[in-house]
Amino acid sequence: MKNLERATFAGGCFWCMVKPFDQWDGIDRVVSGYSGGILANPTYEDVKSGKTGHYEVVQITFDPKQMPYEKLLEIYWQQIDPTDAGGQFHDRGDSYRTVIFYHNEAQKIAAEKSKEKLAASGKFKKPIITEIKPAETFYPAEDFHQDFYKKNEADYLADRAKSGRDQFIQKHW
Repeated sequence: MKNLERATFAGGCFWCMVKPFDQWDGIDRVVSGYSGGILANPTYEDVKSGKTGHYEVVQITFDPKQMPYEKLLEIYWQQIDPTDAGGQFHDRGDSYRTVIFYHNEAQKIAAEKSKEKLAASGKFKKPIITEIKPAETFYPAEDFHQDFYKKNEADYLADRAKSGRDQFIQKHW
C-alpha cells in the first residue's frame, strides 16, 4: 500500500485548480471542495453567499515519493495571483482568496519556505499575501463540480478564458 498524503490549496475557483494537479504521476486524486468555514456540510450556494467563511479549495491525495509536496507548491504558485487579497481574477470575494492549508509541520515549513522564496524572487512588485494556515475540515463539493474540466470541457474552457487566469500565468510564469 502506498503511503499517501493530502495537500489542500485555495486558489480561487476550484474548477481551474483541478487540472493543473490532476495530470501528474503520483497524484491519486484531486477533489474540489470547501474548507475554513463555520458551517458543517456547506453547499456551493452557502459558500458563494460569503457568509460561511469557507474557501473554495482542492484537496489533493498524493504519493510523496512520486510527487514531493514541494513540487505541489511550485505548481500551486504558478496557478494564482499571490498578491490579490480580494479573490482570484474575475472571481471576487472571500471564498476565492488564496490559502495553503498545511496538514503537518513538514508541510507548514515547506509552504513557508516556498512563500519566502517567491517573495525574494522579485517576480511580483506587490507583497505575497497568500496565507498559510492549519488544515481544517474539508467538505467535498457537489458532484457537478468534481472533474468539471473533464465533464464540461466547453464551459470550463470558456470560464477559464474570460477569467484572465491564463493571461496572468503567461505573463508571470
